[in-house]
Amino acid sequence: MDFPFESQCSGCDINHDDILEFLGEVVSHIYAFRDRYFENHGIDEALKKNEEIKQVLDKDKHIFQKHEQLALKLNKAKYNFLKGKLLNVLPDYSQEAEILLSKAIKLDPKLVDAWNELGECYCKNNDLIKATSCFEGALKEKKNKISLRSLSILSRQAECKNNEEKVQNIEKGLSYAKESVQLDPKDGLSWAILGNAHLSYFFGIQQNPRILKQCLGAYSQAEKDIVAKSTSDLHYNKGITLKYEEEFQLALECFNEASLYDPTWEPPKTKEKQLLRYLAEIQELVIMKGKMKPKKLQQILQSIDNKKLGPYGGGSYTSSSGQTVKLIETPFNRLISGLNEEKVVLGKVVCSVRNEDSVPFTFCMVDKNGECIVVSVFNLADGKGVIIGDSVAIPEPFITDIDFSYRENTFKFRLVRVETPVILVVNGKKIGKELQAGVQMSISKKFD
Repeated sequence: MDFPFESQCSGCDINHDDILEFLGEVVSHIYAFRDRYFENHGIDEALKKNEEIKQVLDKDKHIFQKHEQLALKLNKAKYNFLKGKLLNVLPDYSQEAEILLSKAIKLDPKLVDAWNELGECYCKNNDLIKATSCFEGALKEKKNKISLRSLSILSRQAECKNNEEKVQNIEKGLSYAKESVQLDPKDGLSWAILGNAHLSYFFGIQQNPRILKQCLGAYSQAEKDIVAKSTSDLHYNKGITLKYEEEFQLALECFNEASLYDPTWEPPKTKEKQLLRYLAEIQELVIMKGKMKPKKLQQILQSIDNKKLGPYGGGSYTSSSGQTVKLIETPFNRLISGLNEEKVVLGKVVCSVRNEDSVPFTFCMVDKNGECIVVSVFNLADGKGVIIGDSVAIPEPFITDIDFSYRENTFKFRLVRVETPVILVVNGKKIGKELQAGVQMSISKKFD
């Protein structure tokens, strides 16, 4: 492997006054080698990345050792910072890096970069309280994107005594992320963390589909930056968002891409397998109509009764905006892709679908004609749902036609997405608001 910077500089005659600048360039080079690795290497070389960084690090440590005495005489704080940052380049915690960075800050408490680097070091050692203190210390000295985006992450990861504190931390994390992007709108890592902050807001505060769009918009901005685009975390978290958007093919592709950028990281592979199992089970249950025996299925079809439309049986209902909307009962095969305005569907539950993430609650139901459709319900309280034989009515259903192939699997079915359970009528009665709840989910902590 060629190390152009070292081969050009390690034997150079360097002016004494320039030695710290030279060592700074050595550190900048190894970070550029790490962060922009895939500009000069194929993604099939991902497994070699950390080993090659270690090889560069070994060469650079010799350079630092050679110039240590002179550099310490010129500026102890800066030298300790530069060496500490050099040793902090790998994803694993380095105790030596922590010691050096701590020395740098004691010698010069206004060294913002050292505060940030020590905070990063503490994060690797899972000492999040000390890490937060470091980033806050840096921010007091100077407003900067590294401290802001790091505090965005730590705010959302902080332990909370109650839900009110959790909401405050999520809002604080979103505020930090927005400020980071404002400082440098071209920084992809800040955009990625803003996407994650929006995702936390969606699941922790307000389950509005518009917020998922904001997540994807931020991730798209992040992908314009080669440094952010080269992180497996970005693709993993984008895949999580797309899964909840029910863009299943794109989600699977994102999980696969995350695995390509870091083949040793297991969560993307796990999520990909889980999603494939979930889709395969849906596919089988739709084809087999809940795996019901013909006689039982026939009994269910015959029991579908318009009286179970409940409040939707009068031909109209009051929407969430307060408007009176006309409703016409419509068979599944007459529904169009997208929003079906002024229509209501009625069917019987034939099965529920196992979902390892627990969200959304998914079930299949059939209408009078024996057509089978999948229903996904978001924001349903834990442990709640419908059971086989329940009659379910859904006003103005939003239909997605799933039809794609992935890794020799083909998926084709119709899906109704229900954002809140309170619009459902089950067995002729409207579901109460007590069945609506928030959702718990996990964003990758590898990058966020």
